[in-house]
Amino acid sequence: MASGELEQMAVKRAGERARASRWDLNVALCLFAVLIIVVMLLFKGIAVGVVAPVAILGLAIIWFMGWRRGRQLYQSFYRDELASLERKQENKQKSVETTLKVAIEETIEKRAQRALLEGGGWAERMSDKAGVPRLWLS
Repeated sequence: MASGELEQMAVKRAGERARASRWDLNVALCLFAVLIIVVMLLFKGIAVGVVAPVAILGLAIIWFMGWRRGRQLYQSFYRDELASLERKQENKQKSVETTLKVAIEETIEKRAQRALLEGGGWAERMSDKAGVPRLWLS
């Protein structure tokens, strides 16, 4: 995989993770607090014209908190995803190299065994029947 493809995958995965993690327990508690404040203001008899801006401001603050958290998480997730994808790519490359090395070694070993089996009588052909090696002098 090219580094551009790795970066695109990291961007996609980091974006997905950041969107999913943006709304955590802190944001949910703040939303609940805004709801409680709005309900309390309404029960106290404060006009809707005052309560509505308070609710809108509270929701805007919550949205901003989630957006900011998403941005922070995106940066962290992007680094993590890119490092993870690079490690996977390196492991895959090492696996391919190891597989090729084993295949080459097995092929060389099989060829050597076959050569020994086919030429198994070479030692006998090199010596005479008395066991003395022949001297090939010309």
